[in-house]
Amino acid sequence: MTRAIQPQIDSFLKGFHDFIPPALVQLFDEYELELMLSGLPEIDVNDWMYNTEYNSGLTKECCVVQWFWEIAKDFSQEEKVLLLQFVTGSSRVPHGGFAHLSGGSGIQRFNISPVRYVPNLLPTASTCINLLKLPEYKTKEELRDRLLVALQCGSQGYALA
Repeated sequence: MTRAIQPQIDSFLKGFHDFIPPALVQLFDEYELELMLSGLPEIDVNDWMYNTEYNSGLTKECCVVQWFWEIAKDFSQEEKVLLLQFVTGSSRVPHGGFAHLSGGSGIQRFNISPVRYVPNLLPTASTCINLLKLPEYKTKEELRDRLLVALQCGSQGYALA
């Protein structure tokens, strides 16, 4: 696919590198670069909640789900962006809000699925289908702690965390 538009890509990169040298661009991963170029978006957690589906018997009334949304609302804007990036692969809310979130095959609402509790288990995500696999933590504090670890390590992988 990129071969067909390689001349356009080359022209874009030439102009881009006139302003930002390649050596500086290489200091950042794709997520950091996106945030530097686009800035922090506003994330409406209420809209996100409204446009979420729950799987495998999990409901919005479950403690772990309520704790998750309370934590998300309490997050700083930067942490909300990291959370969005962790679960969807993008740091931006789509135009029109979370109802227009897309996945690998078109519009794909955000989903939360439960995972059996194991101490120190981190949440995981399948970004192509906007799925958060959320362990059924025993306390809100443990959920917050494990979620923050996942967000900080998620872009590098955390199999040994």
